[in-house]
Amino acid sequence: MTFHSILFERAINSIKKETPETPVFFADLNLDQVVDAITRGREEYNLKPFFFTSLNDIDTIKYRHEIFQDLENDELFEHIRSFAQKMRTMREHLVRSAKLHYNYQRESWFLDAVEIYCDAVTSLAHDLSLADVHSRGFSGFREYLTTYSRSALFTSLLAETKKLKADLSSVKYCVLIKYGSFQVRKCENEIDYTAEVEETFEKFKQGAVEDYRAKFSESPDMNHVEAKILDFVSQLHPEIFLGLNEYCSTNGNYLDETVGVFDREIQFYIAFLDYVVRFKGAGLQFCYPQITDTVKEVYDFEGYDSALAYKLINEKSPVVSNDFFLRGKERIFVVSGPNQGGKTTFARTFGQLHYLACIGCPVPGREAQLFLFDRLFTHFEKEEDITNLRGKLQDDLVRVHKILNEATPNSIIVMNEIFTSTTLQDAVFLSEKVMQKIIELDLLCVWVSFIEELASFEDQTVSMVSTVVPENPATRTFIIIRRPADGLAYAVSIAEKYRLTYDHLKERIKS
Repeated sequence: MTFHSILFERAINSIKKETPETPVFFADLNLDQVVDAITRGREEYNLKPFFFTSLNDIDTIKYRHEIFQDLENDELFEHIRSFAQKMRTMREHLVRSAKLHYNYQRESWFLDAVEIYCDAVTSLAHDLSLADVHSRGFSGFREYLTTYSRSALFTSLLAETKKLKADLSSVKYCVLIKYGSFQVRKCENEIDYTAEVEETFEKFKQGAVEDYRAKFSESPDMNHVEAKILDFVSQLHPEIFLGLNEYCSTNGNYLDETVGVFDREIQFYIAFLDYVVRFKGAGLQFCYPQITDTVKEVYDFEGYDSALAYKLINEKSPVVSNDFFLRGKERIFVVSGPNQGGKTTFARTFGQLHYLACIGCPVPGREAQLFLFDRLFTHFEKEEDITNLRGKLQDDLVRVHKILNEATPNSIIVMNEIFTSTTLQDAVFLSEKVMQKIIELDLLCVWVSFIEELASFEDQTVSMVSTVVPENPATRTFIIIRRPADGLAYAVSIAEKYRLTYDHLKERIKS
């Protein structure tokens, strides 16, 4: 098998493998928060485009699932993390080399960078040869890395690097300092008095005493005196330093492109698995969903909004999970219930789950089957924009019209409380027209609404209701269940919106 990428098995699929623009629905679903949390601290890899690019075939999703599952082996995961750290150190050496002022020092840092690279490649090739991997991705990369590490190109680079390092390590010289000047010459078997001096003064030790030793600067930069000494040393050993110069000129493009791409792409998996650890530590589950592009019977058990859960875990607050499923003709969840009861969170969860699934990642939940969509649309309430000269209702209509024109039967829509700026009668009329179009298109949809009629509009609609504590209806459980809408939630919400609850009325009467 020819290896192309740890993200895509086939080269044709990797042609458009990065989308630099954030998808328009990210903010509505809080997926921007999810991706920010996953990629934080890994800015050097520019990982966000990988998370912005959805996949359009199930096989590539399975390809990524296999790699994730291989990386659940702690030993393999640590081998990959070690490789990544060495490659990062290599890049740091290259950056430092470019900033140094003196040529021989720049070349020395470059040589060290190549040595680190060679070690990273040989170590990972060895570790993968012993690893129990099952994914197509790791199997292909292992074969590629084994071949590359045994190639004449790499073995000659490795041998040349080792020889030059050994030659430089063999250089010994003396610096003779006298009256503000110095001379540099080769060593002539001078005696090293270090051990003798330490032994002589050992008997004067009397417990802890002040340390009078001078401390040398830890900066990698040389001063002009050190640079001059190095210049003299190079003249004493011209053949070695000439070899260093030729080495740097010849091996400027030492980094294998496939290895370099792997180093970046594998961070997609490492970053996500590091993200998942936080949730598993809080007792929350992630699973590998079944992906379908033919049937629309979707479900997720014990799913949750990962953006909200991430925040709650940091605050040491409990996270509520929910179940959902659609069967047969069912296509549309109509979610109703009291304000602040978790309805919008449920809608976001549905969108997040499907998006994470379509980029080949595990999803929150114990078990899931999700639909491979072609486009995902969201319609969440927005502040009125005075620049477009449209009122809020007209803006809602324009946005919904655009979505329905662009959607296909393979699309998903997540809508949150639209038409709230008009009367209930008009909102019902408009919502039923939109609902009819969604049903005609056979779309998967989550629609958060207080309009009871939508919950039982057709066989395709399923009523989901956010619940409260029976003994104290003011306390939300944030649990969303399948049951008919009873209309009470809408009445209570309207009363709260216009300050017409019993408590509000009492307060107004007092004032």
